[in-house]
Amino acid sequence: MPEAKLSPKAVELLQKPFIAHIATVMRDGTPQVTPVWVDTDGEFVIFNTAEGRLKTNNVRRNPNVAVSVVDPQNANRGALVVRGKVVEITTQGANEHINKLSMKYNGRPYNHRAGEVRIIVKIKPEKISGGVTRE
Repeated sequence: MPEAKLSPKAVELLQKPFIAHIATVMRDGTPQVTPVWVDTDGEFVIFNTAEGRLKTNNVRRNPNVAVSVVDPQNANRGALVVRGKVVEITTQGANEHINKLSMKYNGRPYNHRAGEVRIIVKIKPEKISGGVTRE
């Protein structure tokens, strides 16, 4: 699939504190969906998770994912669906990033768990659809 670009409205939606859902692929090929806090740098869809979680293991094995997010006040025009590939998984800056997301979603720093290793996952969009793609 060719690369797709996030529209300004898609970026705006991803910057709001709306829960996204990420679909990953299980070892047996079945889908697995998890609600996540989501972010963007304007090019990639980004989420933060921890080592050892199911979605982490899934994207390490199969980088094909889908992400959806919906504005609860405008479900028809405020929806975004991104299909793409995980192109980066890193621990660098992950603790700071989860604090940023916690402030966005909860208004307070993240409550770090002892021994938890946080990771940032970057998704390169390949197909984008939904109401926010229409200007």
